[in-house]
Amino acid sequence: MNIERKALWAVRQSALPMVVRPCPDCPGTRHRPSGRFRVNANGKLLDVWLLLHCAGCGRTSKVPVHERAHVSSLDPARLVAYESNDPAAVRELAMSASLAAKNEYCLDWAGAWELKSDTPRPDLDDPRPLAVQVRFELPAPVRVERLLMVGLGLSRTAIRRLVADARIQLPLAPRARTRRDFELTVAGTVPSAPLPLHRPKVVIVGTPRVASPTR
Repeated sequence: MNIERKALWAVRQSALPMVVRPCPDCPGTRHRPSGRFRVNANGKLLDVWLLLHCAGCGRTSKVPVHERAHVSSLDPARLVAYESNDPAAVRELAMSASLAAKNEYCLDWAGAWELKSDTPRPDLDDPRPLAVQVRFELPAPVRVERLLMVGLGLSRTAIRRLVADARIQLPLAPRARTRRDFELTVAGTVPSAPLPLHRPKVVIVGTPRVASPTR
């Protein structure tokens, strides 16, 4: 297939994901990273926590990053980052799937990503097919259907109809979640046949009536 139109969609971070785990003080389960660490020193042993705020009641809670770690086991620059609440270190650990698994909580990426394109929103009435390369710049599992809704500016119903009609061709199911790069194709429209300028005249030929013989 000769592809004349191409676009690049980049999935980028717009905010930190929410930490999903029960709050001891309220029925809430969603917590925002506070942007701060707490470092506790006991001799040459250190405890480092990432601090969270409950979205429901504001309670501060801690996520263990290092427990009873010897000072010599930590990179000095890393320790400075913890003590100075370095934003890059906060971002790295707030997004860390391994830290989430270790502490048995989930990350909620809803509202934490955005889609950037190097071209204007595509015209679906264009007869030329469109190839879209989707690249992930953060480890956020996003539903493919949602990406299409944002990228094409269409409703969920419209996206499902285009997929069912093979206008959108995907390497995975629309309802699947992914964090890996992939490519999709949007088929161009098929131009409808033009109407004739002058409609041909229709002549109805009937069977001639035979006169009844006169009695």
